[in-house]
Amino acid sequence: MNDIALTVQQTARPTGFPAPDHFRFAESPVPEPAPGTALVENLYWSVDPYHREMMDGDFALGAPLEGRTLGRVTESRDPALPEGEIVFHRAGWRTHSVVRPKETRRLPHHDGVPLSAYLSVLGGTGLTAYVGLTRIARLREGEDLFVSAAAGGVGTATGRFARLLGAGRLVGSAGSPAKVRYLKERVGYDEAFDHHAGAAAELLGKAAPDGIDVFVDNVGGAQLGAAVGALRERGRVVRVGTVGQYNTPDAPPVLFNHADVVEKSLRVEGFLVRDYQDVQAELYEFAVPHLLSGRLVPDETVVDGFERIVEAFLSMLRGGNTGKMIVRHASR
Repeated sequence: MNDIALTVQQTARPTGFPAPDHFRFAESPVPEPAPGTALVENLYWSVDPYHREMMDGDFALGAPLEGRTLGRVTESRDPALPEGEIVFHRAGWRTHSVVRPKETRRLPHHDGVPLSAYLSVLGGTGLTAYVGLTRIARLREGEDLFVSAAAGGVGTATGRFARLLGAGRLVGSAGSPAKVRYLKERVGYDEAFDHHAGAAAELLGKAAPDGIDVFVDNVGGAQLGAAVGALRERGRVVRVGTVGQYNTPDAPPVLFNHADVVEKSLRVEGFLVRDYQDVQAELYEFAVPHLLSGRLVPDETVVDGFERIVEAFLSMLRGGNTGKMIVRHASR
């Protein structure tokens, strides 16, 4: 194991899109675990859209960033964290982390499931999609969905889970013709459109001329307004995120016919996945058999090398990923 630890620190608050000079890599000796803790050598890191929102004030300047991470316990001072165990924790954006048992989750052992899946379809990304469909939308068999940012981590997981749950017509939006093809040819969407190709209401009207029952919204903005107009009676909006506004704080407010909410008995509900950790075991029970059978395939863009984590994060913010963006230890 290398005797130098690397951490990523935020150096300044960005205005608009962050740049490489908003971060720095800091070197230090590999930390020693204190009693009641364990040293983890990290193997996989998740970079997520919510990190951009946290850069505006939640992350302390000059301190290591946090993020979902998988690592191997290499030195333990607590029997609850045996050496060699692979654990999930949130002390990410660093090569080595010292954690307590309560700060970790030991992964179940499912032969044939790739480790990266515990950050994609079995991780926070998949849990977000699963909770959105089963707890917030309360999806019923045969219902038609529209998903914005459908080629991202949550969007691809939502499409695949919705199909397994018996959804009807699936429509997604994405940021390029290549991603549109990926959604239709690989993920199982019936129709998809490039949101750059025209007005959102017109594009959605062509893709879903008979309307939709559920909108899973990762973007906000004009697509949210268009979806409200396309929803049928008792339709639901599941608000996951507003990635379209994270780097454009001066974006105009969403415009839609507010009377639709009353006259069509619509429900609009957002959620934070951290409030649904009790659903994690249910997600495993649902998804793992489909992973093992091949009916469920993780959609991932994997970047090798911790030194590329900032590059991967910035690329993800500009749509450089298909599916979940994951950084992998170069030696894996």
